[in-house]
Amino acid sequence: MVEIWKRSNENNRNTSVFDLDGVPPIKKAIPLSLQHLLAMIVGNVTPAIIVAGVAGASSSDKALLVQCSLFIAGIATLLQLYPIWKLGSGLPVVMGVGFAYVPTLTAIGATYGIEAIFGAQLIGGVVAVLVGIFIKPLRKLFPPLVAGTVVFTIGLSLYPTAIKYMAGGAGASDFGSIQNWIIAFITLGVVLFCNHFTKGYFKLASILIGIIVGYVFAIMFNKVDFSAIANAGWVQIPKPLHFGLKFYPSAILSIVIIYIVDSVQTVGQYSVATEGGLDRDLKDSELSNGIIGNGVVNIIGSIMGGLPTSTYGQNIGIVAMTKVVSKFVIALAAAFMLVAGFIPKIGALITTVPQSVLGGATVIVFSTITMTGIKLIFKDELSTRNITVVGLSVALGVGITQVQGALDAFPEAIRTLLGSSPVVVTTIFVIFLNLILPKQSLKQEEEERKQIDKK
Repeated sequence: MVEIWKRSNENNRNTSVFDLDGVPPIKKAIPLSLQHLLAMIVGNVTPAIIVAGVAGASSSDKALLVQCSLFIAGIATLLQLYPIWKLGSGLPVVMGVGFAYVPTLTAIGATYGIEAIFGAQLIGGVVAVLVGIFIKPLRKLFPPLVAGTVVFTIGLSLYPTAIKYMAGGAGASDFGSIQNWIIAFITLGVVLFCNHFTKGYFKLASILIGIIVGYVFAIMFNKVDFSAIANAGWVQIPKPLHFGLKFYPSAILSIVIIYIVDSVQTVGQYSVATEGGLDRDLKDSELSNGIIGNGVVNIIGSIMGGLPTSTYGQNIGIVAMTKVVSKFVIALAAAFMLVAGFIPKIGALITTVPQSVLGGATVIVFSTITMTGIKLIFKDELSTRNITVVGLSVALGVGITQVQGALDAFPEAIRTLLGSSPVVVTTIFVIFLNLILPKQSLKQEEEERKQIDKK
């Protein structure tokens, strides 16, 4: 990275931060890069902590999973910034472990173990590559109404996870204690204060600041165990196939659906980057190559121990807001991710954050996901037909998964597929209903009522 910067200055190349290929001076680039790092790093490691806890991973495996999440995020981001052949979009985007996968990953991990997650992820990566190749016709299946319903359900499905964490983490000896709730709400309060009453870096890093403050209070309450840091090494290369690979049809189908949904959501994410940051439309080649590149990274991640990656909306928001589109700026953040991925003590330090702190910080992230889904839904008319599509799909998705024993008469594969995650059920039904129910706008509904009155 430093060599790229040196060569650029030697040849008097473009140094503008507002140009895609601009390579600004390192002193100017680092603060701008820090913004992206602060915006993504907490969200990147939290899914690994959640999944490790549900899958019953040991403390060393938990730290390794966090470490690999940082490593794979760095690889994924660099590939998107600097494509290799048709692998990567070439756009100023940041990649990281996707929260949208968490409900499905936790369901698979709890049922089959962590090795089943990576087995399903490998197949999911292959499917993502295929989606990237055929993305243009597939986009028709995911209009804003369908995509918004899926995103809305993802947010809803994550709420129980946040509340369990705020209470101290499922299975914790002090689950639901007053101390855990105090720590969680202190963390949440700091996040809200920084996000709505401050500006600049404090506003941007509101979640990180909230976690730091909550972490300090957790130490005061003797809720932090530092033994994992002492046991972790200083340098470690991620181990291929350390977590293993196992393939279960129901687990594969569940995660494949989320891969398809996430790939289509990339359309919106990339459009924000091009329209908001570059003031132009998204090219089909950029979209296709970006999804293919992410699919390949996820195949690599399944072998190296890195969880599924997706485009980070908060970082794209920074690009659109600041117009800082220099790939070099974002590449510096990716370089830090890679460095952290080779230093286990960094991963071990992050895993010492109590679950009550994570819950207080992430509940607002999950609520944002839900509201993003609502905003997408409202891009279409709320006609009776559309209300039926959204309402019925969410009702079936959330309802079926919340009622224990509702699917006991079905084979185990069906129970795992339909009973483990509301996102899967909702996605299946919202696509199906949107395809079969006749299109009818608000104007057409009004005309129909007028015709009834005339009879």
